[in-house]
Amino acid sequence: MTRIVRTVAELREQVRAWKAAGEQVGLIPTMGALHEGHLSLVRLAQTRVKRTVASVFVNPKQFAPHEDFDAYPRGEARDAELLDSAGCDLLFAPNAAEMYPQGFSTTINLTGVSEPLEGAARPQFFGGVATVVTKLLIQAEPDIALFGEKDYQQLQVIRRVTRDLDLPVEIVGAPTARAEDGLALSSRNAYLSPQERAAAVALPNAMKAAIAAVQAGERVEMAEAAGKAALEAAGFRQVDYFDFRDADDLSRLGPDALHGSKARLLAAAWLGKTRLIDNMAA
Repeated sequence: MTRIVRTVAELREQVRAWKAAGEQVGLIPTMGALHEGHLSLVRLAQTRVKRTVASVFVNPKQFAPHEDFDAYPRGEARDAELLDSAGCDLLFAPNAAEMYPQGFSTTINLTGVSEPLEGAARPQFFGGVATVVTKLLIQAEPDIALFGEKDYQQLQVIRRVTRDLDLPVEIVGAPTARAEDGLALSSRNAYLSPQERAAAVALPNAMKAAIAAVQAGERVEMAEAAGKAALEAAGFRQVDYFDFRDADDLSRLGPDALHGSKARLLAAAWLGKTRLIDNMAA
């Protein structure tokens, strides 16, 4: 049975007991509304370490005032059941006062990898992510922490923070979990109407087509423009970005730089009121 704890003190007591017994620990940070993608991280952790901890905390510091913090899907009982079914050992479910006590005034900010794409569209986002993930890594003291590649820029930001601050944890990225039609699994998919869900598959399809076009010799900017046009034709009302980027630092690629480089195609677009993001290796 997955044990639930709500304080940092309880979390540390359990983790340190495991470590005293020689057992390594993996952490899966989440904002809840769990789906198969999260559970796949739990299963991956179990191949690497003896004990698994999942955190569920909807982090207010990564939402702007106009964003969907209050509407973000929550369901701790269901999340706990899913984690139990996956064999997770511990659920850390703090409230906001536990994570950000009265007088809390520290924020982690970084430059470079955090600035383009999501950083440009949501300027407050990565400061909030970096702060809460750093706190979780310090609180849980895991040997490894696992994140899905679906939030690829977030993964790169966390890798940079961990490296820059010399945090003693290995950051493990896991392939994006997808539905049968190719759409990346996301908690926000629940916002889509049936018609929007059917149209959403245009996002991974447009990305695959753009990657194939560039690999066949088309210039990067032409493939990007065609991808954006395909999304608009499918009913997406706004494309925030559809960019080929360097896979490590997310800098822009030159028009012919894809060949021989380690590249990633990243996209974000609005379908109705839902903002979908995705990325693929190129």
